[in-house]
Amino acid sequence: MGWQETAKSRREKQLASIPKGWLLPDPPPSDHNVLGVPATSELLTPRELEITDTTDFEALISNLANGLWTSVEVVTAFYKRAIIAHQLTNCLTEIFIDEALQRAAQVDAHLATTGKPIGPLHGLPISLKDQFCMKGRETVMGYVSWIGKVADRDAALVEILYEAGAVPFVRTNVPQSLWWGETFNTVFGRTLNPYNRALTPGGSSGGEGALLAMRGSPIGVGTDIGGSVRIPTSFCGLYSLRPSMHRLPYGGLMNSGMGQESIHSVMGPMAPSVAALRIFTKAVIDAKPWEKDPTCLRIPWDPKQSALGEHGGPVGRLCFAIMWDSGVVLPTPPVKRAMEITKKALEAAGHTVIDWVNHKHIEIHINTHQIFGADGGEDFAKACEPSGEPLIDTMLPSATEAEEFNYLFGKIPTVADGLLKSAPVNTPMERHVLDPRNVTEEAISELKRHYPQPPDDNAPVTYDPTAKQDEAALGPLAATADVPPKSAFELWQLHAERRTLQKEYLDHWNATKGVTGTGRPVDAIISPVAAYPAPPHGYNSDAFYTSLWNGLDYTACSFPVTTVDPELDVRIPRHQFHNHEDEEVYRWYDPHIFADAPVGLQLVGRTHEEEAVLAMAEVVDAALMRRTT
Repeated sequence: MGWQETAKSRREKQLASIPKGWLLPDPPPSDHNVLGVPATSELLTPRELEITDTTDFEALISNLANGLWTSVEVVTAFYKRAIIAHQLTNCLTEIFIDEALQRAAQVDAHLATTGKPIGPLHGLPISLKDQFCMKGRETVMGYVSWIGKVADRDAALVEILYEAGAVPFVRTNVPQSLWWGETFNTVFGRTLNPYNRALTPGGSSGGEGALLAMRGSPIGVGTDIGGSVRIPTSFCGLYSLRPSMHRLPYGGLMNSGMGQESIHSVMGPMAPSVAALRIFTKAVIDAKPWEKDPTCLRIPWDPKQSALGEHGGPVGRLCFAIMWDSGVVLPTPPVKRAMEITKKALEAAGHTVIDWVNHKHIEIHINTHQIFGADGGEDFAKACEPSGEPLIDTMLPSATEAEEFNYLFGKIPTVADGLLKSAPVNTPMERHVLDPRNVTEEAISELKRHYPQPPDDNAPVTYDPTAKQDEAALGPLAATADVPPKSAFELWQLHAERRTLQKEYLDHWNATKGVTGTGRPVDAIISPVAAYPAPPHGYNSDAFYTSLWNGLDYTACSFPVTTVDPELDVRIPRHQFHNHEDEEVYRWYDPHIFADAPVGLQLVGRTHEEEAVLAMAEVVDAALMRRTT
C-alpha cells in the first residue's frame, strides 16, 4: 500500500468514528464565516448550547464541581459542537467518544458517591494537540509514517489532567513536522479558519485554534517553539500562554527535532479567556509536574507574582512598552490600529505606555533560525522516509488538493469565490495563487475576472539597502532559509551567541528603569503576534514577532483586541521597506481579504514570570473591555 492509500485509509477510519446522526450537509462555498452554524444546526439542544456558549470558565468549573451540570452532559455537548466544528474546519485528528463518555461517567459517579470533586478540573472536557501521547492511541502528528504508532503510556500532562478530574476528549490537527505557522498535512488535510474559511487558522496548533473559536472545547492545550499557540489564538480571537522553558511538563510528547535542547518547544494552554489560562496553569503547577517530568523545574505557583508583587501590587500603576515594529516586517494597518487601541485603553486606565526600542533583533532572528535548522532538515526527511510521503515545502493549496477537495470552486471557499475582489493585479499573492502548478487556466481566468484596476499607490517601490549594512538587512530569511548542517562545535558557538544575546537583551530591558516613571524597568512589552491578521492559506510567511521571544525564552500571553474594518484599515502608501518580505506583505495586504478577521497582540514578560504575565494580561484585558462597554 502506497502512502496515499495509507493516508486515505486513516481518514476513512476517522470519519467512521463520527456518529451518523451528527453529520451535517456541507455548507455552500459562499459561507465563509461558519461560527453561527452550531446554533442553527438543530444538533444541539438549548441546554447544550447554554453549556457550550459559556465563556465564564470559573462558572463552568463551579457548575461541574457542584453537580449543577454533569460531566456526561458537558462532554456530550462539547463533543457535538466539536464534531460540527470538524465538519466545517477539519480541525480534529482523534475522536474517541465512547472512551471520553465512560471517563465522564466515572467522574460523575465519584462526585455522587463522595460529594467531592476529583480535583480542580473536575469533569472538564479538554482538547489536546496531536502531540500529547495517550496510552493505546496513535499520535500521527501529520506524518503518514507515524500512522499505527500507538503510545504505551500517557504523557505527563495527560496523567496530571486525569488526576485533576479532567476528561481529555479530542485531539487536534497540526501541520506535517509542526514547523509551520499554518495547519496542513497529507494525512488529515487542511484546517480552516471559522471566521473565514479562505483564511488560515495559523499553526502549528491550528486545529486547537479552529476548534476553540467554534466553542467546540472549553480549553485546549497546544505547544509553541516559534509561536505555535500564539499565532492560532491571535488568528482565531482567543487567548494563550507561552510559558518559559521547563515550567510546564513536556514529557511524553511526540515532536520533530527531538534532542534540540537550546530553544525547546513548550506546552501552553489556549482558551477564550485569561482566567481559563490562569486556572489551568495553576492546576498543572499545583500538581507538582516535576515529579512526573524530570525536565520540569521545581517552581511552585507563586501567589506574590500572581498579585503583581514585583510590579507595584494588584492596584499599582504599570508601565508597558509597545514594540511597534520587529525590524523585519512592518505591521499591517489593522495590527497597528490594535496597538493604538491598546495604548489608549491602558492610558485611560491610569497606566504608562512608552515605545519599546529594539535591540539586536536581526542578530536574534539569525541565531534562532540557525539553531532551528542545525540538522539541515535531516529529522524531517527521516520522518517521511519510511512511508515515502513527500516533505511538504509549501502551505499553498496544490493542484491535487484543489481537485480532491474542490478547493477553488467547491466546499472550501478561496480566491475564486471572490474573496480577493479588491486585490490588485500582479501582487505577490496573485502570482502565488496563479502558479500554474496549483490551478487551471479556467481558474486563472475566473480569478482575474474578479480583480479591479490596481490602486494608485502601486508604483514601483524598494527597500532601503543602506538602512542596515549586513546580510540580514537585505532579507533575514534569505540568510537562514538554506541552513547547512552544523558540526557540534558550530552549534556550541550558536548556543554561546544566544546566551550573550539573552544577557544583552536583559540589560537593555533593565536600562528602561530610568524612563518608566515607576522606579522599575518596563513591566511588560506589548507586541504584535504577526504582522497581519489571519492570511489566506499559504501566506503566513513571517513568525519573527513570536519566535523572537522563544529565542530569548520570555513568557508571553496572547490576547484579542479588535477585528479588521476595511474602512479603517486601508493600505497606507509606503516606498521604503526593511527587506523583500516586508515589501511582499505590503503588496498583498488588502483589508477586504481580512474583513472581520480577529486581530490579536501579545504581552511579554521575563523568563519564568508566568503568574505575573497572566495577571498583567488580565489588567490589559480589563482595560480593553472597559473601552468597548
